[in-house]
Amino acid sequence: MTDLLIHFGYWGMMAAAFLAGSFFPFSSEAVMLALMATGLDTWQLVVYGTAGNVLGSVLNYCVGRMGRMEWIEHYLHVKPESLQRAERFMANRGAWMGFFAFLPVLGSAITIVLGLMRANPLITLLSITLGKFLRYLVLLYGAGLVI
Repeated sequence: MTDLLIHFGYWGMMAAAFLAGSFFPFSSEAVMLALMATGLDTWQLVVYGTAGNVLGSVLNYCVGRMGRMEWIEHYLHVKPESLQRAERFMANRGAWMGFFAFLPVLGSAITIVLGLMRANPLITLLSITLGKFLRYLVLLYGAGLVI
């Protein structure tokens, strides 16, 4: 699957990031590093990656906003314990907790809980975007590709 996404370049990066940002288990970091190794522009990859990752989180938010716990548990395979852990982590801090949507496993639960809580969509979108963008910058810095 990763090879297929790499074949599509920037759009493959966006698709990988969308999957990683949503409730689907996927890692976009490997795709980003592989695409950088092929010579694609680093900053465009960050933009496409951030956009796809944010869209995946928006999907989670919308699912949470529907508010059907049975659907979330049954179709998305998100365990109630994950949602409860995310709720405790957020502890009434509100939409700005969307910043932590980049966290593995807990991030999807955070965005679903933000939807369940009917958190302010604009602040949620802003905080999620900031967190996802900074995550990719840290990835690039860690890989020694950004000074």
